[in-house]
Amino acid sequence: MYGKPGCHLCEEARAVIERVAADLGVAWEERDITLSEEDTRRYWEQIPVTLINGVQHDFWRVDEDRLRGAIAELRKPA
Repeated sequence: MYGKPGCHLCEEARAVIERVAADLGVAWEERDITLSEEDTRRYWEQIPVTLINGVQHDFWRVDEDRLRGAIAELRKPA
């Protein structure tokens, strides 16, 4: 998740991601866009931005069911 300190939408997204990650046993990380000029320029108006395996999944709000479904799709055998 890309976010920044003091962002209320980021706090909400973090709670959803933490819950889903814990339930599904997947790792996740958060990146502070204020630590990189490029990240700030790229994501400032969209945070929080959720990526799955490096691909943008959502921005502004994280829908828990949609996130669970996307992760489940990735876990299906090929």
